[in-house]
Amino acid sequence: MVAQVLVVEDDDKIAAPLVRTLEREGYQVRRFAEGLPALEAIGNSSVDLLLLDLGLPDIDGLDVCRRARDGGFLGGIIILTARDGELDRVVGLDVGADDYLAKPFGLAELLARARALLRRSAATGGQSAQGAQGTQGNSGTQGAGGPGGGASTSAAAAQTGSTPAPQRGRGLRIDVQARRIWVGEAELAATTKEFDVLALLDVIRGAVVSREQLISDVWDENWYGSTKMLDATMGRLRQKLEEAAAPARITTVRGVGFRLEDAPDA
Repeated sequence: MVAQVLVVEDDDKIAAPLVRTLEREGYQVRRFAEGLPALEAIGNSSVDLLLLDLGLPDIDGLDVCRRARDGGFLGGIIILTARDGELDRVVGLDVGADDYLAKPFGLAELLARARALLRRSAATGGQSAQGAQGTQGNSGTQGAGGPGGGASTSAAAAQTGSTPAPQRGRGLRIDVQARRIWVGEAELAATTKEFDVLALLDVIRGAVVSREQLISDVWDENWYGSTKMLDATMGRLRQKLEEAAAPARITTVRGVGFRLEDAPDA
């Protein structure tokens, strides 16, 4: 299935070669020069990957990222910007971006990062808020397959004998094969990386998973960028679990990693 990529970039000198390169790679690409039309497109169609500039003429790219996530967009988001300070990267990751690439960037590196995200992107349509609401039975976190596409969590689940069908009414449950998260009777929406992180923690619930293993299994074993993306993902997961009143929590083990443990009163 052809991946749907949305490029939101107002600079024609950057957008034109980027779109051509992505199309040569076989992706279906649409380009917008402003953020509001891009948000409308995300809400009305299936998008697997969003390449997002921050300095847009109508609204800030961070607002586009935030509104997309708040609206239920579960696809990958890579921020492309000249703002390369650590604070800018942290803010971008905190509002829901999966990756951050400072301008000027190499097209080869961008394509590699896009492929890594798309391996974990949803294979089904409906990444928009409209699609997320209309497919309550399928949260849009189905893995795209191929190497790296959630294979580590699937393999780990197979080794521990996990079964695909969760039993309702029993706390927090992660169905790796269907890529769905349940809190009681309700399904919890999550981005592809949020799902992979939570599934990896759930395989050995109660035990510590190191930061290095999480980065290697969920992002890439050769990842050399900032690890702030892991902290941002953990922050979003904690917030979602808390808002869903899940009887489990993610605990930080300082200097080591994280563990998923049942709440004391669960």
